[in-house]
Amino acid sequence: QVQLVESGGGLVQAGGSLRLSCAASGRTFSSYTMGWFRQAPGKEREFVAAISWRGGCTYYAGSVKGRFTISGDNAKNTIFLQMNSLKPEDTAVYYCAPVIRSSPLPDFGPWGQGTQVTVSS
Repeated sequence: QVQLVESGGGLVQAGGSLRLSCAASGRTFSSYTMGWFRQAPGKEREFVAAISWRGGCTYYAGSVKGRFTISGDNAKNTIFLQMNSLKPEDTAVYYCAPVIRSSPLPDFGPWGQGTQVTVSS
């Protein structure tokens, strides 16, 4: 099964930018639609963005649309999340996972460790 490692998080002030990466080993990303999820303290894990290789489509949660951009590099089996105009409410641990219709693939697991994004005012 695919193993995922997230990186690129950090501390940034409101309005700043970060670029997250998710690298896979095992099964290639081309086998899946891939996406990002996040979980803030005391909140449910929520969908952020996804990219479909076959359809060439990207999808975003309303809260991040226009600020975040998802992309991928099939040769490196890696997806990215460019995060601009960050807000304190974007503070969360960010995870990548295979996606189907804005949800994690039903049989996906285990989740990676995620990468912490902290946005200060």
